[in-house]
Amino acid sequence: MSTPTLLGISGSLRADATNRKLLREAARLFGPCTYVEADLRMPLYDGDLEEAEGIPQAAVTLSEQIATADAVIMSTPEYNKGPSGVLKNALDWVSRTKGGPWAGKPVAVMSSAAGRAGGERAQLILRTYMVPFRPRLLPGPEIHLASASNQFDDAGQLTGEMYIKDLTALMENLKAEIVR
Repeated sequence: MSTPTLLGISGSLRADATNRKLLREAARLFGPCTYVEADLRMPLYDGDLEEAEGIPQAAVTLSEQIATADAVIMSTPEYNKGPSGVLKNALDWVSRTKGGPWAGKPVAVMSSAAGRAGGERAQLILRTYMVPFRPRLLPGPEIHLASASNQFDDAGQLTGEMYIKDLTALMENLKAEIVR
């Protein structure tokens, strides 16, 4: 099998976000792969805008990245007990593109947040957002990175043995889904 391509989608736009760090760690623990990070900077979904200007190039690019990736890894922060608006907006725009890029795509979902629950509610809601797209969502192990800013060393690697063990297992499960 050739080197798989993993698409990382972070629900945080911040360059140094713990969700980005978590995705990069997931890709590292996955093993040899081509890792691509999505850019979710796009206008708010607006049917009038779509009618007047069409689907923004950023949404088309994201849709194409999803379609061509062998698997997708997503990580969401928890904002007010749910996923970020940026992530929901990107999902809404991609839903307007042709071809159903999510259908049958292996997807691993995780969350990273400052609180002690590690974004558990946001991750649960994100999973429900994904249902209409019909990807192959991995059931686990679930990764809810709590007190996230304290979980990485200076090189951006996870330090907690439990998180490393579970994230490694999730990436092994994702590899098995790609082979299917």
